[in-house]
Amino acid sequence: MAAAAAAEAAEPGNLAGVRHILLVLSGKGGVGKSTISAELALALRHAGKKVGILDVDLCGPSIPRMLRAQGRAVHQCDSGWVPVFVDQEQSISLMSAGFLLESPDEAVVWRGPKKNALIKQFVSDVAWGQLDYLVVDTPPGTSDEHMAAVEALRPYGPLGALVVTTPQAVSVGDVRRELTFCRKTGLQVVGIVENMSGFVCPHCTECTNVFSQGGGAELARLAGVPFLGSVPLDPELTRSLEEGRDFIRDFPQSPAFPALSSIAQKVLSEAPARLS
Repeated sequence: MAAAAAAEAAEPGNLAGVRHILLVLSGKGGVGKSTISAELALALRHAGKKVGILDVDLCGPSIPRMLRAQGRAVHQCDSGWVPVFVDQEQSISLMSAGFLLESPDEAVVWRGPKKNALIKQFVSDVAWGQLDYLVVDTPPGTSDEHMAAVEALRPYGPLGALVVTTPQAVSVGDVRRELTFCRKTGLQVVGIVENMSGFVCPHCTECTNVFSQGGGAELARLAGVPFLGSVPLDPELTRSLEEGRDFIRDFPQSPAFPALSSIAQKVLSEAPARLS
């Protein structure tokens, strides 16, 4: 009986075809985890990869809007739930609590056990198919949703963490605790991204460091983990997210474009080595 239970626990199921799993984390709210998750997925797609996004920010599921997938229906198949495909080529698939709400204004008022059960169901019952990367967008902190996601995903191979901060000391301090969470839970830190790193004026292209600068790079140096890059505040990036457009395709001249493309290339080089 014990051997049968262990074999069942190790059964890869619907994640059998997923090569790399990356959790996007931060100890701080409002640093742009969903933005980085969405743009990383788009950049990986343009690099020829098949990508899934698992949105476990149950109380603030913003990824469907960012990828113009709001209002889509989740269907059943023999293997479970079929994720929503963002593009016609079906190179980006998405599962989010936002697809299960009756209206975009509905609040998710759930206690921990119900949240944990849905996250486990997202992991076990979604038919992801063949993916190069599964990007997991998480809420702020180190709470129930994070533990549920790590515990549910752990049997399917090494888990990577991409940690997002903003430059100022308050954010960096909170993110330092997130790195402690990664160590305690055995997550391999693929790297740190500094978001909102300066504002580039659309008229003169001068960069103003609204929230200080360099905090993410210094944190990565002290923690001994890779620094993947800095993403500036960019009105065109904001507009693309509001309109659900493909920023990587539509705004190649934007100041944020080279930063996001470089981060994706570093993920492509760092993740296989750290998650093998």
